[in-house]
Amino acid sequence: MNIFVGSLPFSLQEAELQGVFEEYGEVTSCKIITDKFSGRSKGFGFIEMSDDEAAKKAIEELNGAEIGGRAIVVNEAEEKKPGERRSGGGFGGGERRGGFGGGDNRGGGGYGGNRGGSGGGYGSRGGDSRGGGNSRGGGRRSSY
Repeated sequence: MNIFVGSLPFSLQEAELQGVFEEYGEVTSCKIITDKFSGRSKGFGFIEMSDDEAAKKAIEELNGAEIGGRAIVVNEAEEKKPGERRSGGGFGGGERRGGFGGGDNRGGGGYGGNRGGSGGGYGSRGGDSRGGGNSRGGGRRSSY
């Protein structure tokens, strides 16, 4: 069973986290998620345990437990569906500008034009960039 562990202290090491869960059974893998640029912990990780009953007991007993002065969150990890991207949307927009920011890694979001543009872009990989431009919210392309 795959287990999500959140609200971890940023200084916690994988070996320490694994040791906490090994008290309940065999841990087949332990991974604390880190920022790819700074290498710093993002404060959450995943534990995989081979015995589902041991995993359920660990979830029950460790959810809300304190590690390094922080109450951790422990629950069964939800499987990511194929092709699913987990990311937020952008910002709203005003009368003369569309949104600002994007949803997934391909871009999206906005920085459109006057009254009603939504435009694409300001995402991490480009995006479509349609929308915005004139005062009627027409279809001028944006290069953001």
